[in-house]
Amino acid sequence: MGFVARVIVNAVMVYLAARIVPGIALGDGPVWPALLAGLVLALVNAVVRPVLQLLTMPLTILTLGLFVFVLNAFCLWLTSVIVPGFVVHGFRAAFLGALLISVVSWALTVFVSDGGRLGRL
Repeated sequence: MGFVARVIVNAVMVYLAARIVPGIALGDGPVWPALLAGLVLALVNAVVRPVLQLLTMPLTILTLGLFVFVLNAFCLWLTSVIVPGFVVHGFRAAFLGALLISVVSWALTVFVSDGGRLGRL
């Protein structure tokens, strides 16, 4: 249930990022590309991102953790390469979109466990 919640939240945030951030666009009928992008982004964050974090750990430590934002932008761009109908134009759009998506994903991680249960404050 937690994975499904993350996919749905990612899809909603991809849709909102496409509406708010210039340079991010969804193709025909924004529902299906957004859902597919949410699924692919969740899979990229679960599989590719940990490997990238491990490989770039010295750079992340050197930048006091700020390089994680660049990794998030890369994961969003990689999602746009995989998903037809979801386009990210340039680093600035990827960075701003990833920043928006990661803030909400962080909040989701705080309040929803991996089992899908809402946590208490």
